[in-house]
Amino acid sequence: MKIPKFIRENIVLKITSLNAVVITIRLVISGFVQWLLASTLGEVGIARIGQIRNIMGMLTSISSLGIFNGIVKYVAEHKGNKPELNKLFSTATVFIIVGSLISGIVLFFGADFFSRLIFKSDEFGYVLRIISFIIPFIALNRSVNGIVNGLSEYKNYAKIELLSYVLSISVFVLAIYNANLKAAMLAIAIAPIIQLIVIIVVFGKVVKRYVSYKSLSFGLDYKNSLLAFTLMSFISTFLLNYIELNIIGLVEHKISVNEAGYWTAVSFISKNYMVFASGLFTLYVIPRFANIHTKEAFKQEVFKIYKTILPIFGLGMLLVYLLRNVIIDIIYPDFKGMEPLFKWQLWGDFVRLCALVIAHQFLAKKMVKSFVITEIISLILFYVLTVVFISYFNTEGVVIAHLVRYIIYFVIIIFVIGMGFKNSSEKGI
Repeated sequence: MKIPKFIRENIVLKITSLNAVVITIRLVISGFVQWLLASTLGEVGIARIGQIRNIMGMLTSISSLGIFNGIVKYVAEHKGNKPELNKLFSTATVFIIVGSLISGIVLFFGADFFSRLIFKSDEFGYVLRIISFIIPFIALNRSVNGIVNGLSEYKNYAKIELLSYVLSISVFVLAIYNANLKAAMLAIAIAPIIQLIVIIVVFGKVVKRYVSYKSLSFGLDYKNSLLAFTLMSFISTFLLNYIELNIIGLVEHKISVNEAGYWTAVSFISKNYMVFASGLFTLYVIPRFANIHTKEAFKQEVFKIYKTILPIFGLGMLLVYLLRNVIIDIIYPDFKGMEPLFKWQLWGDFVRLCALVIAHQFLAKKMVKSFVITEIISLILFYVLTVVFISYFNTEGVVIAHLVRYIIYFVIIIFVIGMGFKNSSEKGI
């Protein structure tokens, strides 16, 4: 049977279908891991694991000074221009060294303080101190990953994601098998090292074709260009993880640590299926939007992406909702408090996906001011709405806030992008 041409040549569908295979395998493995985690460490353990994941998210941003999306954008634009790439990677090297040193030193000497601040206890100080030595690998992994994405190497990306995930999870399972929470935290922390090794094995030869190690220097030709992405990453990654940490603490303080575990578990499920879209954003959306200059072409590309991924994503989310009680019974025994959270989280994630497709125009065109303002509004909305709704709806208020936040964000994004194209046409750009 011959596959229709529009399917064969649809790069969005190719990336999406390959991603779907990877994510399906990830979800199955993740389901087992979450069951093991829930069975051995309970709600408290899941809440603590959620907190360490937030910390790792923050470190991923600040250790490389948030240049991931900048590397994706400029590698996509200059992949045929090796001298320009050398300038880019030379500047990236400086950013990695500076970011790693500062964040590593601060975390090492402030480990006990951060342990008390986040976990309300001194007992995790040495865990954070060990993580401080892993920071350079986190930064290097994030930056090399940007090259994979910028080259739109979606087949290699899928191999790297799947292999590194399986290896990382194997280490994590060994840690939690003996109900050792601190070991599980460290297993999460070394995941970037495992991914970096996998990238070198799978993608090392390709990287060498684009990165001339002998030509790297401590040049800062791309300093201003990458600093813009540093600011955007600080807003979207660091502050988001900081606010999520505060929300876990808020739920724990206002209601109970068990309820904090329920929200963390639902959030973890959400993050697992949202990975389905994140690969598409960096492998396709940012490189594609970077080369689109008219409103009409932008609209056509957005609708093409919507037509390809929204039906698939919507069907997957519907299945998650219909099977929510089965998921809870199998993966999270005794976590019945999760059930009311699903519908709001799923609706919020669907609206979020629609908004994020368009919002990646900010990253593709380096629209720093627009990105920063809309992200800050979004984050403030999430925290303020959570504080308000939690008083009326308990933990369910967090996921209701999630939905309302993204509805408002989506409307704002459409308006800002529309104004951006209008201003460009008036200037004759």
